[in-house]
Amino acid sequence: MARTAADVEHAIKGISFPANRSDLVNQAENNNAKSDIIDIIKDLPRNNFKSPIDVSKAFGERRRSQK
Repeated sequence: MARTAADVEHAIKGISFPANRSDLVNQAENNNAKSDIIDIIKDLPRNNFKSPIDVSKAFGERRRSQK
């Protein structure tokens, strides 16, 4: 199943920004996100995020780089 930016946003629900990649991974784990979502977060091309929009942009960058 292809994952979307909304899946990632759901996995990090409740996180406070700014946040770094490690913070996102920890929040996703605390939210019992599936392992494939956690792997996506670990693979995001940025390390620091000011808002959920930054996370969505990084997700898009990751997706484009994999094509």
